[in-house]
Amino acid sequence: MQAMPIAHQAAQSEVRPISSLTGYPAAVLCWLLSAGVYIAAKWVAPEMPPWGLCFWRLTLACAILLPIVHRHHDAMIGLLRTRAAEVIAVGAIGLTLCQGMIYHGLNHTDATTAGIIMALSPVMTMVLTRFVLGEPLGLWKSLGALVALAGMIFIVAHGNLTALLQLKFNAGELWIVGSAFCWGLYTVLLRRAKFGIELLPMVVLLLGAGALVALPFHLWELFNDERSAMNVDSILALAYLAGPGGALMYYLYNKSVETLGASRASMLLYLQTVFVAMLAYLLLGEKLHDYDLVGAAFIVAGIVLATVIKPRPA
Repeated sequence: MQAMPIAHQAAQSEVRPISSLTGYPAAVLCWLLSAGVYIAAKWVAPEMPPWGLCFWRLTLACAILLPIVHRHHDAMIGLLRTRAAEVIAVGAIGLTLCQGMIYHGLNHTDATTAGIIMALSPVMTMVLTRFVLGEPLGLWKSLGALVALAGMIFIVAHGNLTALLQLKFNAGELWIVGSAFCWGLYTVLLRRAKFGIELLPMVVLLLGAGALVALPFHLWELFNDERSAMNVDSILALAYLAGPGGALMYYLYNKSVETLGASRASMLLYLQTVFVAMLAYLLLGEKLHDYDLVGAAFIVAGIVLATVIKPRPA
């Protein structure tokens, strides 16, 4: 989303034991690079408008990966001929809106808080799976979702009960909550769509679809004279977002899914929150707020309730 890696495909869940030795380093590096996206986007936020940053990141990452999947071009073209509208819709939700909202949010909040809120997205995915796919939620998942939601609300309200009662929230955190929701919805829609091609070619198609949808938003920014300051900082940030934090990150995620299985690979997502906090402290001078720590504790407790505790069979 994320400013985050792409999909969880059930067909890729089989684990090859020998390859797991390379799967874990690939997954850890993937989430470290993903955390760097928050830092680069926050760093360059005053100089590049959010939709321009979103458009160029998706476009360049797609261009980098497109030659790598040349053997799958026929399958990709065939999918576009039959289901182009679905591909564009899923790419718009999971890449355009998800990333654009993160970049908007980082104009008003710090990277550490954004990383903590985005850790809520797997819980949102479970809830949306209940309503979109009809999968049962169960007592522990429901309780975990409520506890994690309480943590998210505490962070957005900055731990201020008065602000909570008066519905006065920080706009930046609300953008990030919207991004987490879009990522959860994207994951569920992707599972339902079952496009039927391999993961990395699907990533390239979704990147292209996301860039296509982001283009009108970027043109609107240009029309309103919101232009990027193409100095050294912005060029370096964009190069990171498209290369190591884009194409390479997506490739490593797919590698980790192939070797570890989708469930193990996606559970390591929580490393991203830790990496964001560490990099934000070292590179941006950010510090954890009290409300971040309390909210993070609730979110972690909710994740444990929802994913670790299993109901006893009847």
